Amino acid sequence: MTKHKFTVTAARGMLPLLEEELKQIGIKQYKTEAGSIRFTGSLKEAYQVCLWSHVAVRVLMPIAHFSAETTEQLYNGIKELAWEQHIDAEDTTLAVDFNSFRSKIHHTQFGAQKVKDAIVDRLRDLFGTRPSVDLHQPDLRVNVYLKHNQAIVSLDLSGESLHKRGYRVSPTNAPIKEHLAAAILLSAEWPKLAREGWALLDPMCGSGTFLIEAALMAADIAPGLQRDYFGFLYWKQHDKTAWQQLKADAERRRLSGLARLPMIMGGDQDKTAVTAAQANIEAAGLSDRIQVIHRDLQNWATVAQTLPEVGLVVSNPPYGQRIGDTDALHELYEALGDLVNQHLPAWRTTIITDNAQLGKLTGLTLFDSKPFDNGPIACEVLSYRAPKPLRRDAKPVQQEMTASPSPWDKTSKTKPKPVVKSSVVEKISPQAEMFANRLKKNVRHLAKWARKNHLDCYRVYDADLPDYAVAIDIYGDYVHVQEYAPPADIDPLKASERLDEVMQIIPVVLGVSNDKVALKLRQKQRGSNQYESQAALRQRFEVRENDLRFWINLTDYLDTGLFLDHRITRQMLAETSRGKAFLNLFAYTGSATVYAAAGGAKSTTTVDMSNTYLGWAKDNMQLNNLVGEQHQFIRADVLAWLNEPATQDLRFDLIFVDPPTFSNSNKMEGVFDIQRDYIDMLHKIAGMLNPGGEIFFSTNRRDFKLDAEALKGLDIKDISKATLPIDFERNSKIHYCWRIQKSA
Repeated sequence: MTKHKFTVTAARGMLPLLEEELKQIGIKQYKTEAGSIRFTGSLKEAYQVCLWSHVAVRVLMPIAHFSAETTEQLYNGIKELAWEQHIDAEDTTLAVDFNSFRSKIHHTQFGAQKVKDAIVDRLRDLFGTRPSVDLHQPDLRVNVYLKHNQAIVSLDLSGESLHKRGYRVSPTNAPIKEHLAAAILLSAEWPKLAREGWALLDPMCGSGTFLIEAALMAADIAPGLQRDYFGFLYWKQHDKTAWQQLKADAERRRLSGLARLPMIMGGDQDKTAVTAAQANIEAAGLSDRIQVIHRDLQNWATVAQTLPEVGLVVSNPPYGQRIGDTDALHELYEALGDLVNQHLPAWRTTIITDNAQLGKLTGLTLFDSKPFDNGPIACEVLSYRAPKPLRRDAKPVQQEMTASPSPWDKTSKTKPKPVVKSSVVEKISPQAEMFANRLKKNVRHLAKWARKNHLDCYRVYDADLPDYAVAIDIYGDYVHVQEYAPPADIDPLKASERLDEVMQIIPVVLGVSNDKVALKLRQKQRGSNQYESQAALRQRFEVRENDLRFWINLTDYLDTGLFLDHRITRQMLAETSRGKAFLNLFAYTGSATVYAAAGGAKSTTTVDMSNTYLGWAKDNMQLNNLVGEQHQFIRADVLAWLNEPATQDLRFDLIFVDPPTFSNSNKMEGVFDIQRDYIDMLHKIAGMLNPGGEIFFSTNRRDFKLDAEALKGLDIKDISKATLPIDFERNSKIHYCWRIQKSA
């Protein structure tokens, strides 16, 4: 892969934030300088900065460096460069930005003119024609920086300032720029707070910039995704394939991230500002995710009572140099402080101002201050503690979502929602029509079966059509969508378009609202645990399966808390468990323990190394009134626990073991690989069986091979087909399962 040198510029105070963004992209070779960061990397990485950076202003690619003390040296140095490698001479456009620092050529407009003349003269000499000038969105933008008479010539890959996201269709008076709003949110730790489920409020939202930028961060939406122009798009050396892959991946991440968006709300006393904010939010594609109301700052008390317990108030209130007279602003800052102190005591507050004395009028406790420039105005970002923060040792509050009865549940007092014809989806393709029809057909068949079997959750689609490679599961009146990673030979943009069609069609066909559809990008896990957390919103709701109840979380983790393909396996455990001592290894959320206990097990022991999942398992047991000292929960690395001396004396009648395919969690010793490690593991587990006891062993590794010869002394029965539910019949390799006993 060819490496290039790049320069990324940013405004005062934002370089540490930009440096962190570059690290997240994976850029390692970089150097921070005054006003910019230089890095060495691939074109794809430069494109990633253009697409994903919240705070960068421009991405430049230096192509030449020479001495230019005179205009003649400048002209000749520029003309010697091979511009024909970067731009065609005919039917193209060009623009030049020229800046000078302590150099003999100090007139920037004159310098830009000489650079432009040199480029077009070379192309005219070679081809008899030349590009025209377009200062707005040229095919090629050239940047020349003359410092101490040394010219640095760069291609501007951004084309225009990256703060222009493409959603500002209706500005207001003195709006905050997008990259500044993003920098303030990053300084306030908003991405971290959003993952923890905190809400966000801007009671003086103006044109809605804070609200939109906050949503982009929380929903993992690339800031540049909506831009239709970058400086590299018409550059002759543009890597179209890399750019298409990046855009397709960003679109998939957007569709997935929207399901994890916390509450974001704004308001303004100016009706015109509210209208502008709503227009900008709609342009950003977030009108159903962000609420904006017309309200004076002094009249938020009633609304504040409906807001979540914790959140972030962020705002760009007026200040003397920007809007109005400083003396008239005292009441406004006092009102902001009263709102937080009296009605949102567990909320943090962050504001930007050019006058820190105004911030003191809020009566809030300052804990951080950072310098930023708002245009030509030197400002400070002031962050205040929550007046009465929640205790850090308090158990995180689960945001339990009310799960309405299934839309297809005949026991519901309301009529089932009708299946809507897919023709209401705009611009549906013939292939998408086929997907919609297949989904409708599956729902009609499976909904009746699910009602009969007392199931709230089941699979209705599993990559039935190769072009629409997703799995769709019903959880009550919520829908969980998993996208299988498209093959390498599939056009990434086409795959992204199909996923977008899926997300349009599902709410229509299944009769649910968009906010009840959660999307996850299901890809092979490399170097991480398969249960890796996706977010931390802690939103959960209750579902039923065979008259048992379970907590489900669609947004926070890779999986939902209930493996639907093991439904029959769990039923077998219940039917086998009466009067037995039951052990659940790699227990996850304890659903197998719930079934065994409900089936009459005399005792249960649940082992998992995750505090989160062990707590989830306890909650599932309590949800079914299965409590008591006979139900033990052990937090441990299962493999290490099996080797403990105290474990050697334990005996069980029934053991369920469903290990991860692969895990290298830092909580366990070494790396676990199911294919490599299962033989030793099963021998140890078999040693814990009472006479007549048995093991249910399962794995979802598709290429798993069980070597019966290596398990001599054990009687093994393959029950994989017998444990495959109707709704998973299309995917016969969803799991393998065996019943194992000691040989007589």
